[in-house]
Amino acid sequence: MFYTGKSRLRFTQCVCICAAVLSTSSAQAQTVISELLYDASSADNGNVFVELYGSPGTVLDGLLLEGVNGSDGVVYRSVELAGVISSSGVFLIGDDSGDGSSFISNADLVSEIDFQNGPDSVVLRDGDIVLDALGYGDFTGLFFSGEGNAAPDASAGQSLARRNAALDSDDNLSDFIVLDLPTPGAVPVSAVPVPPALGLFLSGILGLAGVARKRGGPARGAGALTTG
Repeated sequence: MFYTGKSRLRFTQCVCICAAVLSTSSAQAQTVISELLYDASSADNGNVFVELYGSPGTVLDGLLLEGVNGSDGVVYRSVELAGVISSSGVFLIGDDSGDGSSFISNADLVSEIDFQNGPDSVVLRDGDIVLDALGYGDFTGLFFSGEGNAAPDASAGQSLARRNAALDSDDNLSDFIVLDLPTPGAVPVSAVPVPPALGLFLSGILGLAGVARKRGGPARGAGALTTG
């Protein structure tokens, strides 16, 4: 096979383009639960919220937020979502105080989302596909519908917040922390490491590049014919 300076340049450009495409798709993270306040310090009515994080412009119409009872695994509440994630990547759902309004400022959607205290789970789904799930509390002998290990059961007035809204390790205990001061509408997002799938892809590409360099190494200027 011939390996010239131009062919190596085209190969490098191809690697960069593929990496850029995969990086873009991985950066457009799946919509996740980023913060949950289910037990307000005062009355829950109108004071609790669920915060979602995802790619700006994502249409949420038809998605469901479900409350799953930890004692029997039954879905006790199902809320159909509607709206679009704003440029901030945040979509805030405030609990209905009873008159169609919420005490949660700047809520993008007002609905009945007074989820039960733990041990319980909140599941975000698109039809039969579970997009994210947060279980909180001690599920010993009970029904856990979250991811990995359960997050702790927050006390009244505290919220459960994702450490980094752009990261989801599929383990609630690792992903969520308890906040004494809830932050509805604001999420921490730090640099996202290269996803494993992308890392594996790049490793393979770089390996092929190394082989190409070795095969084309002895020849300078005009292309050299090499054998495999």
